[in-house]
Amino acid sequence: SAILSTASGALLAPTAVFTENVLRPLIGGRIGEKQMLLMLRMVLVIFALCVMMFALNSESSMFQMVQNAYKVTLVAAFTPLAFGMFWRRATPQGAMMSMVLGLTAWGIMELSAPDALIPPQLVGLAAAIFGMVAGSLAPQVAGGRGHPDAVSGPPVR
Repeated sequence: SAILSTASGALLAPTAVFTENVLRPLIGGRIGEKQMLLMLRMVLVIFALCVMMFALNSESSMFQMVQNAYKVTLVAAFTPLAFGMFWRRATPQGAMMSMVLGLTAWGIMELSAPDALIPPQLVGLAAAIFGMVAGSLAPQVAGGRGHPDAVSGPPVR
């Protein structure tokens, strides 16, 4: 039952994040709460169908599928989130580069050397960290420079 509750959370979280942070800005933010709820439910159904098709065509156990889902989260989302919260020089370009390099390195390692001395997810994490630092320090061609402060006033110490 713990794995099933984890799996449901693993489905609901990306649905909410995708709907709120990708679809709403694409629409322009001018959407009512009822329309937003309907859109969220439609995205949930689409994501659930995609996950179901993947699960039906997979020979992995439920535990292995949840484990793989968190590997993707580690190599694609953890670094931009952590650096975005704690490193003031983090930029959208760095976050994009982090996600691309992390997923690419992890995918290549997962396909070519899944049982290597260094696990593929750690190689992906290292690539994501490199991508975040390199992409943030390089001249900015994608996205804005940095992110606005969420709270005005003096920094918290």
